[in-house]
Amino acid sequence: MSTGPKNVKTHLFMNSFDQPARKYLTPEEIKALLEAAKNGTTRNPERDYCILVLLYHHGLRVSELCNLRLSDIDLNANTLYVRHQKSGTGSRTHPSVHPLYKSDLAAIRTWLKVRQAMQLDHPFLFSSERRARLCRASVWRMVGMVGEAAGLGQLKVHPHSLRHACGYTLINKDVPIRTVQSFLGHKSIQTTVRYTELAPNRFDKLYS
Repeated sequence: MSTGPKNVKTHLFMNSFDQPARKYLTPEEIKALLEAAKNGTTRNPERDYCILVLLYHHGLRVSELCNLRLSDIDLNANTLYVRHQKSGTGSRTHPSVHPLYKSDLAAIRTWLKVRQAMQLDHPFLFSSERRARLCRASVWRMVGMVGEAAGLGQLKVHPHSLRHACGYTLINKDVPIRTVQSFLGHKSIQTTVRYTELAPNRFDKLYS
């Protein structure tokens, strides 16, 4: 069975006995992943660290990440313009504006310095070594490589792992589920509800 991007839900989220496998990364695993990226696991550490930070903090789909433009980043207002591409909506996008946090801004500014030196002639935030817009397959390869370097090879880390980790983290911070739905760009609330099933603190106050 192929393990490419089209099979995320069927292969990477199930184990060999067809039982549900863990779909997200824990905060400790995210920390290890980011450290591995920052320590030069790949040939483009500034770019790849920035990618991982944005994938995790903003729960971006790979296509949303690759389609980010320089004009989508406002470093004065500290905002990120995201074009959510919800499944079943064709080419229509559902934009939202996310706040950029301190660690986002630091990673973006560091990457922009490198990007500026490349003197690129396209408007996209992220670029390949061939000076073209970064493609989905390259992001998949990079995330898998960094996951291996971080000692997370058994989890088969992929970009959607970070999106799930984002949802998991927000739910565990008691962010309202409708807010999480909007933040992640889910078409159906039922997709967002699945994150509540993973929250270890959801039963904490039953008898308080």
